[in-house]
Amino acid sequence: MAALLLFVAATFDQHGISNDEPVQHTYGRLLLEFYRSGLQDQRAFHYVNLYLYGGLFDIIAAALEPLTDMSVWDLRHLLTAGFGLSAILAAALLGRLLLTPRAGFLAAVLLTLTGAWSGAMFTHTKDIPFGAAMIWAVYFSTRWVMTLPRVGWGTVAGTGLAIGAALGLRVGGLFALIYLGCALAFALWQQSRSPRDGLQRLQALAPRLLAAAALAVLLTGLSWPWALMGWHNLYDAATKFSHFSFDMLTMLNGELIKIGSVPRTYLSQYLLVRLPELLLLGLGAGVALGAVALVRRRLRAATLVPFVPVLLAAAFPIAYSLATAPALYNGVRHFSFVLPPLAVVSALGIEQGLKRLRPWRSAVGLAALVLLAVGGDNLLSLLRLHPYEYVAYNHLVGGTAGAFERYEGDYWNDSMREAANLLNHLLRDELGSAPAGFTVAVCAESVQATTYLDPRFRVVRDWPSADFYLSAVQTRCDRAMGGTVIGDVSRDGVPLIVIKDRRELVGHERRVLGEDAGQP
Repeated sequence: MAALLLFVAATFDQHGISNDEPVQHTYGRLLLEFYRSGLQDQRAFHYVNLYLYGGLFDIIAAALEPLTDMSVWDLRHLLTAGFGLSAILAAALLGRLLLTPRAGFLAAVLLTLTGAWSGAMFTHTKDIPFGAAMIWAVYFSTRWVMTLPRVGWGTVAGTGLAIGAALGLRVGGLFALIYLGCALAFALWQQSRSPRDGLQRLQALAPRLLAAAALAVLLTGLSWPWALMGWHNLYDAATKFSHFSFDMLTMLNGELIKIGSVPRTYLSQYLLVRLPELLLLGLGAGVALGAVALVRRRLRAATLVPFVPVLLAAAFPIAYSLATAPALYNGVRHFSFVLPPLAVVSALGIEQGLKRLRPWRSAVGLAALVLLAVGGDNLLSLLRLHPYEYVAYNHLVGGTAGAFERYEGDYWNDSMREAANLLNHLLRDELGSAPAGFTVAVCAESVQATTYLDPRFRVVRDWPSADFYLSAVQTRCDRAMGGTVIGDVSRDGVPLIVIKDRRELVGHERRVLGEDAGQP
């Protein structure tokens, strides 16, 4: 954790603005105005569609904004990274609680080696905080079933805060209630001598359950007041997201697909190619050991009780996506909250596998070497991609280079900051001291480039007239406009953003091409 804290402190200001951040931060400011106005200013509940989300993170960021001279975007990235680190800590504590300190350490390492988490935890300001809240909810749910019938008030408070924070960020926090409810039902069924005994045990827990619920409702209401303004609002948010779709494309196995037409296996396919090999190895070990235990009838229901919350958290969202086929894009982004429990389950699989090998010392040594080699390769892959670790893919598709133009890349335009600074450097001599500079077309949100471009560059919506073109290679948007490539931001041999000089183009050469490109 100390090493991760140093990593965050050294790198949080290297990331660009993500696509949604400008509107998200505005939403946070509007929510603050709602409270400052004595609940009279309700613009937040009519702003785009963000009233369908909780505003916990955005309220915190907006409240901290006037207290520091730091760039608001860097502030948000530092804050998001804090949530990401807390999730790694929760994964470690959960692995330790369920098995051993080594399992906890492995869980932390595995989640850190997952670029879709450790790279995303600077810019995914909706997904990472939600994932952090969810894994803390799983941790406290596990403590509930492991301490029955004497559940401590600390566990009660932690559960209420974690579930309230999850719901205060996204309606998907309802999943945490499912995990807790199923785990308690299973535990009470195992511990009760009869249905009547089970009911009495549940009644004894009622005061603690109500206290946790009250705390969760309070935090949800403060973070997402719209959710409690009508009895049907949570239901409306859940149903709208279940069928949420708009005119946008996503990449899957080399094909551009409308997000409302992605196959049911979209999420599972992306998890298979985005999870690091070490994590997949642990998941395979866990499944294999579980299957053997079932066949040999060594797996008793009572021993499963502590593992129910994390197993549900790892499997239920994936099963849900397979069953409902929701509109999805950006790979695993919308299901980032499944990554921490998957890391814990993988750690448990590795730990149990090492335990089974203990009678054979040579086998343990060989297994340790394999784990170190695979983990070391995963780490080197992330180092080569820095600071864009979130575009990492595993060797099942040939790494990030093999995934190029087959799967989603820098979909958040994280590298736009570096590209803008590169264009500043390339044109420094030509800009000189002139009061006016050049026009730039950007296949991204304008603010993602204007924040970092020299003030004499002017971002324009009239793309054909632009002198330069900045575009992510994501969904082939770089092919929409012609020009000479004069620079790019690349990692591991893969271009993330290209810079095109269009000043010498004339006539029809300046038109938008767009034939083989994704959406601008």
